[in-house]
Amino acid sequence: MDIKQARGNQGEVYRDAAAIRQAVFVTEQGIDPKLEFDGEDAQMTHYVGYVAGKPVVTARLNDQVAPAHIQRVATLKADRHHGYAFALLQALLNQLPGQTVELNAQETAVDFYKRLGFKRVGDAFLEVGIVHYRMVKN
Repeated sequence: MDIKQARGNQGEVYRDAAAIRQAVFVTEQGIDPKLEFDGEDAQMTHYVGYVAGKPVVTARLNDQVAPAHIQRVATLKADRHHGYAFALLQALLNQLPGQTVELNAQETAVDFYKRLGFKRVGDAFLEVGIVHYRMVKN
């Protein structure tokens, strides 16, 4: 898998990231597009994993806060269970050596993030109508 990254909400990487997020979060999970596309993309770094030139997985990083915050991790439905999200996040985390990183994980993804070294912190909460947990990796 080839991983590309770009800061801001312009260009091919962002367009590919937005298309994956639209397919997964808006179409598949029914999240309101106004909540998914929250106006913060211009300040974020977007990561997209490509397999044979096709964008299949994405994440965005807010590294303007401490701790850095990973958001919007999504893999196209047809491309799940191949390790693409794991590889993308490992590459992203390798760019943040020694830094504390946090994310809000959907309940169904908690075990996935534990395999990357994240620990669940606190109680469940609702975000966009979906149960989430705050997770931290030191």
